[in-house]
Amino acid sequence: MQKIKLTIANRVYPLNVPLEQEEGLRTASKKIELMLKHFEDNYAVKDKQDVLAMCALQLATQTEEENLSEAKINEEVNSRLEKINQSIKDAISS
Repeated sequence: MQKIKLTIANRVYPLNVPLEQEEGLRTASKKIELMLKHFEDNYAVKDKQDVLAMCALQLATQTEEENLSEAKINEEVNSRLEKINQSIKDAISS
């Protein structure tokens, strides 16, 4: 385990994380900080709680969109595989 400190919205969060997760956590922390700055600069939001809620909503929305896209791709792949499988069965039975 690795001890790290991440700063999000001017608060320091000490964490014990596996070494292989450190880079991902630091990258995520930087992404959140950039989002915070974007919302603070572009919207009349002064309360950090509101800005953090907006960040959470945006990140959750991105995750859901990726999940929906992945599900759609999986459906298309399954449909194509079923058609290929049926073609093979038809060829074998002929």
